[in-house]
Amino acid sequence: MTTAQDRDSGKLDERSIRKIAGLTLVGASVEWFDFFLFATAAALVFPRLFFPAEDEFVGLLAAFAVLGVGFVARPVGGLVWGHFGDKIGRKRAFLAALMTMAVASVLIGLLPTYATIGIAAPIMLTVLRFAQGLAIGGQWGGAVLLATEFAPKNKRGFYGSFAQIGVPIGVLLGVVAFFLVGLSMDQAAFDSYGWRIPFIASVLLVGVAIYSKNTLEDTPAFQKLQRLAAEDPAVEAAASTSPVLEVVRRHWGRILLAGGAFTVVNTTFYLYITFMLSYGTAGVGLSSSEVLMAIAIAAVIQIPALAVFASISDRIGRRKMYLAGAVGTALWAFPLFWLADMGTALSMTIALTVAQLTLSMMYGPLAAFFSEMFSANLRYSGASLGYQLGALLGGAVAPLLAVYLLKVTGGTEAISIYIIAVSVLAIGCTLALTETYQNEMEDVQA
Repeated sequence: MTTAQDRDSGKLDERSIRKIAGLTLVGASVEWFDFFLFATAAALVFPRLFFPAEDEFVGLLAAFAVLGVGFVARPVGGLVWGHFGDKIGRKRAFLAALMTMAVASVLIGLLPTYATIGIAAPIMLTVLRFAQGLAIGGQWGGAVLLATEFAPKNKRGFYGSFAQIGVPIGVLLGVVAFFLVGLSMDQAAFDSYGWRIPFIASVLLVGVAIYSKNTLEDTPAFQKLQRLAAEDPAVEAAASTSPVLEVVRRHWGRILLAGGAFTVVNTTFYLYITFMLSYGTAGVGLSSSEVLMAIAIAAVIQIPALAVFASISDRIGRRKMYLAGAVGTALWAFPLFWLADMGTALSMTIALTVAQLTLSMMYGPLAAFFSEMFSANLRYSGASLGYQLGALLGGAVAPLLAVYLLKVTGGTEAISIYIIAVSVLAIGCTLALTETYQNEMEDVQA
């Protein structure tokens, strides 16, 4: 894929960079497919199969609570894989995360239900969801750094968005998988074995990991870090310390601001793909197929939008684009539900599509934005911690809190206010961060 001269100079031709970005896109897509399968199943089948209760609300609440366990695990995964990604390389940490996700997802597809083994079923489901969270906590940093550290300076946003595009593709694959399986069988068959098929198909991740291992090299930034450690005693001494502890000691404020900025993205995303699925069916009266189709259409439109907004950030900067997305998300918080409550498939599709477009203005440039915040020797740890902290504050509680607010207030106004509140938090944190798009990626802090 690269020549020795390319490796020594740290430069790659455009074709090689596209191959690397494409590989991170495939790995991220399949990984997120596995992670989002759980979200779809939590809204559609897990309440019945793993959390049976007389009150449907209680079962849904329990399923969403276990969904949130994955987000609690994500910062832990960021710590573990961040450490190894900065120590032994982006590639090896990325591959380990892929394999962890594959094992956990296949095992979920093989789990017996509550009717078979009782309370052990939801306990085992919770443990495997935690393992999924560990995997996604490590995968994101690896995919993002493989994309951005190989990219030329003026295209880091664009190539970084390839790892981000894996998210809507993962959503789309998960939705289509459940949609097609649901169409091909009746409800009894779907509850018995149909829902398991997409999870077991996650074994494909093993193939992605093997291909990546044989094809992918580590990034120029990490290779330079290794050379410097061999030549400079100060760099070698710094490399012997824990990168996680070091980045927290030096840059804890930056990590907190990054997490605060990302909270709005993760909060709204899981409201759009998880809560809106249950609200659209139980609250608005649409069929699950209609809501799944609306989510799928929004995901399809989001794919090019992420690349477009990321490319714009290469010219105007990350902060301006991110701020525009946060403001747009706040402005759409009430129209989102006004349209959804019209009760048509078209209005639901418009509501979710506009919502995902404003979200894409933030999520598209985010890979480059977070990567550029930290020096090469601390980047995997720092970027992962900021991202996963925002995921914990956002996605872990968003569907659960939305269900609770809807139950207590009887309407969606409180949920809209919740969206506005996290948008304001993101605006404040982004304003407090410095612009990054002119930063160098191979700087090392000794």
